[in-house]
Amino acid sequence: MPLEDMSLPVPASVKQLLENQKVDYHIADTSQDGALRDQKLRQMGAAKSLILQDAQGRVQVVIAANCLLDINAANQQIGRDMRPATNGELQPFFDKHQLDSIPALPKLAGMPTLVDKRLLDVETLYLDAGTNDELLEVKQADFANMVADATVCDIAIPLIDLEQPSTNSDEDDIFAAVKTFTGLRIKQRLEETLELPPLPQTAQRIIKLRVDPNADISDLANIVETDPSLAAQVVSWASSPYYSAPGKIKSIHDAIVRVLGFDMVLNLALGLALGKTLSMPKDGPQGVSPYWMQAVYTAAAVEGLVTAIPREHRPGFGMAYLSGLLHNFGYLILAEIFPPHFSSICRHIEANTHVPSQLVEKHVLGVNRDQLASWLMQLWNMPEEVVVALRNQNEPDFEGEHNEYGKLLFVAQRLLQQRGICQGPKLEVPESVYRQLHLDPEKANTTIDNIIASADELNNIAGQLDA
Repeated sequence: MPLEDMSLPVPASVKQLLENQKVDYHIADTSQDGALRDQKLRQMGAAKSLILQDAQGRVQVVIAANCLLDINAANQQIGRDMRPATNGELQPFFDKHQLDSIPALPKLAGMPTLVDKRLLDVETLYLDAGTNDELLEVKQADFANMVADATVCDIAIPLIDLEQPSTNSDEDDIFAAVKTFTGLRIKQRLEETLELPPLPQTAQRIIKLRVDPNADISDLANIVETDPSLAAQVVSWASSPYYSAPGKIKSIHDAIVRVLGFDMVLNLALGLALGKTLSMPKDGPQGVSPYWMQAVYTAAAVEGLVTAIPREHRPGFGMAYLSGLLHNFGYLILAEIFPPHFSSICRHIEANTHVPSQLVEKHVLGVNRDQLASWLMQLWNMPEEVVVALRNQNEPDFEGEHNEYGKLLFVAQRLLQQRGICQGPKLEVPESVYRQLHLDPEKANTTIDNIIASADELNNIAGQLDA
C-alpha cells in the first residue's frame, strides 16, 4: 500500500500510475522549507522529467536535477533528432492532468523513456511529483522496478563538473573553442581571426568624453545627436512613463537636464550604441525574455539596488547601470562567432531550464558568454569596472578589484529570475553576497517588486529597442 500522507493530495494521474506499478511511496512536502523550487530540486538531487519530440512523436527523459541533459547523447541513444517540447506545447497535457510540471515517473502516458543511469546509484530517490511543493520519496528497489521497461543510459553531466573553474586564461578558452567549433583559419591574434566589428565611432567618442574633465552637457548632446537612431532612443527613454517626466521631452538636452542626468545619458548612450553593434540572432531559446527586455530590466534593477545601498558603500552608479545594460552582450557574440553551434546551445538551454546558461555553454563549447563579453570589452578599452562586472556576474565569490559590480549583476539577475524575468533557474541569493554589498535583502526585494510593478513602461522601452 502507498505510504502517502492523505493531507497532501497527489495528482490523480500520478497516484494511479504509482498504484498500477505497486510502488510504495511517501510524499515529502517541501512547501514550508522556504527554498526555491529549482534550488530545492538540485540540493536534493531529485529526479526531474522533460519531454523531447520530433515528427515521430514524443520521448520522456528523466535525469537528476543536479545534472545537465546532453541532448546529443539522448538523440544518439535512440537514433533521432529531437528537440525539447515547450511549456506552450505541453500546456494541454498539464491542464488535462492538473500538473505544474512533468512528473519524474517513467513511461508517463505510455511514452518511451530514457533514464539517466546515475539515478540508479541513489539509495533513496526524490521524484518530482508534478506539483510545485511535493516530491515523491521512493526506495531504489521500487525505482528500479519502475524503470524496468525504460532505457537506462548515460545522458547527463553532473553540474559540479561543469562548475569547476578553467585552468586556462579566457583568451585560451576562446581560442580553443574557435579552433574546435568554427571553420575559421586561426591567425596570430584572436581579434583578427574573429573579425568582429570595431568599437562604434559613437561609443569611442563617448568613452573619450567620459575621461574629459571639461566635458559638459552640450558635448554629450552633440555626440548623441549625430546618431539619429540613438538620439531617438534616448529621448524615448526619457519620455517613458517610468521616469514620469513633466511635459514633453523635445531634445537630448531636455532629456539630460530635466530627466536622466549627464551620467545616466552618457552610459545609456554607450550601452545602446554597443548593443546595436552586433545583429540580434534569428534563433533563440523558446520562452526566454528577448535581449533588450533583459537589458532594460537588469539596468533598472541595478539602478534601484545601488540606490538601496547606504551612500557610503555605493558603487559608481554609472558603471553599475552600464554593466546592467550590457550584462548579456556575450549572448550576441555567441551567435555571431558560433552560428552553427548557437542552435545547439539554444536547444540545450530549452531542455535544461534548471541549469544556468553559462554551464550549458561550457558543456557545448567550452567557453561561455561572460568570458566572450569580458574579452571583447577589454579589447575595446571599455572601463575596467564593466570588464570585471561582465566576467564575474555569475561568480559571486570573486573578490578582486571592482568585485561589487559583478555582485550587483548577480543579485539583480537572481531576483529577476525568481520573478520570471531574465533567463535562468530560480535560485536564492546567498546572504553573504547581500552582506558584502551592504544591501538589505528586504530592501532589495522591494526594489525588484517596484520594478515589476512598472512592467508596462519597461516593456514599452524594450519593445522600441527591439524594433
